[in-house]
Amino acid sequence: MDTVRIMLVDDHKMIREGIKTYLAEDESYKIVGEAENGIDCLEQLESLEVDLVLSDLNMPEMDGLELAKELKSKFPDIKLIALTMMGESQHIKQMLAEGAMGYLLKNCGESEVKLAIQNVMMGGTYYSPEVTNIIMNNIRKVKTKSSSNVAMEMPLTDREKEVLRLILKEYSNQEIADELFISVRTVDAHKRNLLDKTGSKNVAGLVIYAVDRQLFADI
Repeated sequence: MDTVRIMLVDDHKMIREGIKTYLAEDESYKIVGEAENGIDCLEQLESLEVDLVLSDLNMPEMDGLELAKELKSKFPDIKLIALTMMGESQHIKQMLAEGAMGYLLKNCGESEVKLAIQNVMMGGTYYSPEVTNIIMNNIRKVKTKSSSNVAMEMPLTDREKEVLRLILKEYSNQEIADELFISVRTVDAHKRNLLDKTGSKNVAGLVIYAVDRQLFADI
């Protein structure tokens, strides 16, 4: 993996310093900017080359959710990971819906931060274990959509459902291929079909789709 250029966004300097300490001695990561809120971040992105934004949610002037919306609109190639104390399902769902590919809680350690960055930069997702539990619990609780709404949607094939189930379990493309005894290229094709059929823009959108439709409640 090439060196990942990272922007840290948090109104607490101590948090930013802590993350910098995690990544300082690893040449795989480079902190190219720091911001105290979303507005500050967006201004700096106009003149910086950034691969990934690691952002808090609760910040003054412009919070993490508004920043996510602006990033999706103005800087769609920049990936976003939320790093926050806010573990409520509504915040998780909102951030995923706005394109965040990772969601970390601030009690995570150095290895988890690096793992999240690696997964997201490889096109996958990463959620703290607590966040994964919240997502899965929400899947179990959400009411099933009416049959009329379901009938209007393009049905998923059994294989597409298998791939989606493994995506929810945070399998990489290679792990999905190994599990289903298919090629990585075939996995990519199934993912494209899933995105088309569900109207999702990314893997996070597929998670929202599954949550809203109470799929795989046995995970």
